[in-house]
Amino acid sequence: MAGGGGVTSGKSYPVKFTSKVLFTCIVAASGGLIFGYDLGISGGVTSMDFFLEKFFPKVYRKEISVKPSDDQYCKFDSQTLTLFTSSLYLAALLSSMTASRITRGLGRRMTMMFGGLFFAIGAVINGFAENVLMLIIGRVLLGFGIGFANQSVPIYLSEIAPFKYRGALNIMFQLSIIIGILVANLLNYFTAKIEGGWGWRLSLGGAVVPGLVFFLGCFFLTDSPNSLLERDKFKEAKVQLQKIRGIDNVEEEFNDLAKASEAARLDQNPWKEILTRKYRPQLIFAILIPLFQQLTGMNVFVFYAPVLFKSMGFGNNASLMSALITSIVNFCATLVSIATVDKYGRRTLFLEGGLQMLLCQLVMTVSIASKFGTSGNPGELPLWFSMLVVIAMCVYIAGFAWSWGPLGWLVPSEIFPLEIRSAAQSITVAVNMIFTFCIAQVFTTMLCNLKFGLFIFFAVCVVGMSIFIYKFLAETKGVPIEEMTIVWKNHPRWSKYFVEKDSSFEMGKI
Repeated sequence: MAGGGGVTSGKSYPVKFTSKVLFTCIVAASGGLIFGYDLGISGGVTSMDFFLEKFFPKVYRKEISVKPSDDQYCKFDSQTLTLFTSSLYLAALLSSMTASRITRGLGRRMTMMFGGLFFAIGAVINGFAENVLMLIIGRVLLGFGIGFANQSVPIYLSEIAPFKYRGALNIMFQLSIIIGILVANLLNYFTAKIEGGWGWRLSLGGAVVPGLVFFLGCFFLTDSPNSLLERDKFKEAKVQLQKIRGIDNVEEEFNDLAKASEAARLDQNPWKEILTRKYRPQLIFAILIPLFQQLTGMNVFVFYAPVLFKSMGFGNNASLMSALITSIVNFCATLVSIATVDKYGRRTLFLEGGLQMLLCQLVMTVSIASKFGTSGNPGELPLWFSMLVVIAMCVYIAGFAWSWGPLGWLVPSEIFPLEIRSAAQSITVAVNMIFTFCIAQVFTTMLCNLKFGLFIFFAVCVVGMSIFIYKFLAETKGVPIEEMTIVWKNHPRWSKYFVEKDSSFEMGKI
C-alpha cells in the first residue's frame, strides 16, 4: 500500500473486553457532550430573533431589513456576533496548554473534572446573562472546560482501551460530541417557539447539564495505568490494568508500560523533547490532522447550519429542523465509524470520507451558484432545490462523521509515546481551537465575499489533505499504544527520522 499503510508492530497482549472498560470509556467519553452541546447550541441561539435583538441589535435590524430579493450572503456578516461564538475557542486554546501540566502531574481524571466544573459554571453565567460582557465571560469559562476535556479525554480513552478495540472506544468521544449537538438542536427547536423570547436562556443555561454529567461521572473513574505509572503508583497501576483487561496475567503489557514510564521520567521537559528529530513524524500529524479537520469545512455547517438555511430562505423553524436532520445523520454515520475503524483501518476511512466530501462540495457549489449566483438573490427557492441542498449536506456530513470527525481525535491521541503524550495532545487541541476560532471568525465574511466560491475553497482543501493521508499516514489499527513508535520506524517515508544521530532541533523535510 502506498505510504506504508500496512506496517504494524506485530505485538499482541492477551485481553478481554470487560464491562468495566466499557463503563469507564462511556463515562470518560461523556466529556464530548460539552463540546458538542456548545457546537450545536451557539449556531441555533444566534439565529433566534429575541437573542439578536437583545445583544446584537445591529445584526437584528439588518436581518429584518433584508428582503428575499436582497443579497442573502451578507446579512449575518458581523464580527461582534461571530466573536461571541469564537471567543470560547481562544479560551480553550489557552487552557489546553495549562491542562498538559495538570494531566501529567495530577492525572487525566483530575483534568477531566476541572473541565466539567468550568463548563458548568460558564453555562450558569450565560443562562443569566444581561449584557454582552456576561456572555463573553461565560463563553470564556465554557472554553476553559472544553480545553481541559479535549486535552485529557482522548488520551484517557486511548490508554484505557484494549489495543484491538482502541479505535471504536476512542470514537465514543466523537459520538458524545454528536449526541451533544443533537440534543442542542432539539432544544433549540423547541426553545425558539417559547413565547416571550426567553427560550435562548434555556438553551445557553442548559449547558450546565452536560457539564455536571461529565464532572460527577469522573468520581466513578480511576486514572489510567499509564498515568498512575507516570506518578510512581506502581501497585495501583497494575491492579487497574488487571481490572480493565479482565485477566490476572498482564505482566507483558505492564512491563512495557513501566518501561515507557521510566523513559518518560528521563524527559523532564516534554515541550522541548517533542521538537526533537525522532518525534518529527508524529508532531507533523499532531499539527496537520486537527488543521485539516477544520479545513474540511464541517464546523462551518455545525456552527452556522441554522444561519445557512435561514439565509437560503427556509425560515426560523425550518432552519433549526434542517440542523436537527443533519445532526441525526451525523450520529448514525459515527456509529458506522465505530463499527468499521478497527476492521478497515484509519487510512481507509480517511480516504473514503475525503472522496465523499469532495463530491458533495462540488454538488453544493453548482447548486448554490445556479440559484444564488454572485448577486446573492435566489428569488423563490423551489422545493427540489431545497431538498437537493439538504441531501448533499447530509451525505457530506456522513462522510465527515465516519472519517475526519472521529479520526481527527483518535489518531493524534494514539501515536505519541508516554513521555510527550500530554504535551502532544495539547498541541493537537491548540491547533484545533486556533483554526476553529479563525474559521468561525471569518466565515460570514468569507461567505459574503466568496459567495458560492466558499465551497470551492473547502473542496480544494479536501483534495490536498486526502493526498497527504495517502502518501504519509501509517496505519495504526491493532497496534498497542506503547509500541506505536515501531510503526513509524518501519514506514518508508519516516524511517530516516529514527537514524541515530544528534539532530534534535534540525527541522528536516518530509
